[in-house]
Amino acid sequence: CWYSPLELWRRWADWEDVAGRCCTIHPKDSSVTSGGSYVEVFHHKLQRNELILKDELRLLLHLCQSVGDMVTAKDAIYRYHAENKNFAFGEFKFGPLFMRLCYEMDLEEMAAATITDKNLTGFFNDATSFNIAVDMLFTKGCYKDAMEILREMKSQGVAFNKDTYMLAFAICYKLNTPDSFKTCTTLIEEGQAKDRSISRHAYCFAVALALRQNDPQKAQSLFSQITNAESRLCQNLKVFMLAMSGAVTGAYSVLSAAIAPKTPFVKKLEFAKEVIELLRLRSEDGPHQLRVEQMVSALQKNGQVTQRSLDDMLCHTPPGRRKSLPVVEDRRVSRRTLRPLQSTLLLE
Repeated sequence: CWYSPLELWRRWADWEDVAGRCCTIHPKDSSVTSGGSYVEVFHHKLQRNELILKDELRLLLHLCQSVGDMVTAKDAIYRYHAENKNFAFGEFKFGPLFMRLCYEMDLEEMAAATITDKNLTGFFNDATSFNIAVDMLFTKGCYKDAMEILREMKSQGVAFNKDTYMLAFAICYKLNTPDSFKTCTTLIEEGQAKDRSISRHAYCFAVALALRQNDPQKAQSLFSQITNAESRLCQNLKVFMLAMSGAVTGAYSVLSAAIAPKTPFVKKLEFAKEVIELLRLRSEDGPHQLRVEQMVSALQKNGQVTQRSLDDMLCHTPPGRRKSLPVVEDRRVSRRTLRPLQSTLLLE
């Protein structure tokens, strides 16, 4: 299943951890005790053209809660990068945090403008920042803008990772043009040449794009590179591809093998109605028409024909699988000394 890159970056700094650093950065400034006051103070600091420290910028980003705060944060990023572009930022990366905030506040225009601005070249120097921005634009339907960000990412020499390839193929699939098809195949060739990891779902987008471009031969070539093609999406694409190629017997065999077994422990495969309809259309007035109709009736009876389209299956983001952590009760005993926690703290 395809997980939106937004799901991959859900874990970020905890509010209590951020608040705990306030007094460390500005021990004599009582205004940092609230996020709004700190952002206001920081805004005045920008107006006074004062030097911005790394920890100050990090705290500012963690305290942003509104669009106005984000405007201040954006100005701070430009100032900080102008002052520190020749220095390494260390292990902490500002880009993913800023893009994550843009995502949460629906600021896709701000995200696209900042990450493609030549004045900020080198600030967003990681794949995660670009992935979040591209995913944000993809979910908004801004496919051309998302493609521009991918081009900028490539021009800056930021390496594509597994999630980037999936997003790139998804955008190419949505654009559905000869140029996007060529871009998709070029990226696959480059990724394979560099031994980059390309996910199964990314290949599924490429196969679907090839079918949309009426190139079943290329679709079959791409499909053959999927190592495990037993998923529902892969089986739907396989039937669709075989039906489009005129291989009705092969498509019938796939459906026959998918008839729900008697054991209740095996999940039934579902097929999109548009896939079934294409097979019926290609078998019409042919020697296999009766067998196909009987197979379709059996699938419908078993509840294995769904109204969901192939596009729905491709772009579906399943709910996260991470289990919620149990509520942690306040500890009363020290793990180190096994003494009551309060008395241990007093002794230390």
